[in-house]
Amino acid sequence: MRGKIAIEEHWESPEVDTPSTFGFIDPNYLAHLNQRLQEVDRRLEEMDVAGIDISVLSLTQPGVQGIQDKRAAVDFARRMNDYAAETLAMRDPKRLKTFACVPLQDPEQAAHEARRACTELGCIGVLVNGFTNTGDDSGTYLDEPQVLPFWQAISELDVPVYLHPRMPLVSQRKAYAGYPGLVGSAWGFGHETATHALRLMLSGLFDRFPKVNVMLGHLGEGLALSLPRAEHRLRHQMPGSHGTHLRTPMEYLCDNFYVTTSGTFRTQGLLHTISEIGVDRVLFAVDYPYESMSEITQWFDECAISPNDKRAIASGNARRLFGF
Repeated sequence: MRGKIAIEEHWESPEVDTPSTFGFIDPNYLAHLNQRLQEVDRRLEEMDVAGIDISVLSLTQPGVQGIQDKRAAVDFARRMNDYAAETLAMRDPKRLKTFACVPLQDPEQAAHEARRACTELGCIGVLVNGFTNTGDDSGTYLDEPQVLPFWQAISELDVPVYLHPRMPLVSQRKAYAGYPGLVGSAWGFGHETATHALRLMLSGLFDRFPKVNVMLGHLGEGLALSLPRAEHRLRHQMPGSHGTHLRTPMEYLCDNFYVTTSGTFRTQGLLHTISEIGVDRVLFAVDYPYESMSEITQWFDECAISPNDKRAIASGNARRLFGF
């Protein structure tokens, strides 16, 4: 299938070697990861083979969110957004789009950088790599009151925010002790990010900013399956003590979230997700270079969903959302 638009595709600056810090990844897997994160020509060649017309590029995790110093974070975000716009996207502006990174260590500066990146550099949204470090073992989540200036800017810009996973804080990893392979993308990423998304739903954020859209990878980090039970138990066990939201979490999931196929290869899971939130809220993604373009596109091109739904997920929904 030709003409696909891939929404969660990662890059890395030559000045940083983030993947080498991923203790949850086998060294053999890492061997060529930095090269694939930085190479543009190879990315375009693989897109051609996989039938991907457009890739939306984002700085790999933890990116700016992993920097504790405010000034350093503000400077790094600005430099990375400039690099992405001037070096990556300019290689083929019709096929390579970018999500901005923002320094949420200073929410006012994050709002300013989001505005600059989306109005001056051509970014089509913002990607946030989970919580933002404020200390060695402390972080700020996106539902906290101090982050409101950022959300105000997002609402005014009318661009989506991609909530990308990262590993949980060190103090919250006891459940993974002895099983380091679980702390990252195999399990910890999804649990951390699904909880972060649930915090946003319960916080009243989407009542205050009803136009805001948040994007989740990996078929919504399992929320299409797990959120109905969480909603049910909260309603019965802890009525009135779980946030200031005006609507149900499932309503927010259906109205304020998009989910992508990044890193997923399960048709049953895709069908269930469609049945819960509707096909118009599902977008195609690979999670390159952590996943293979050829592997996920082969699954997607052959998966047993209707041609209309496949076209909507492959590109139609993204074209509508981003105005391509």
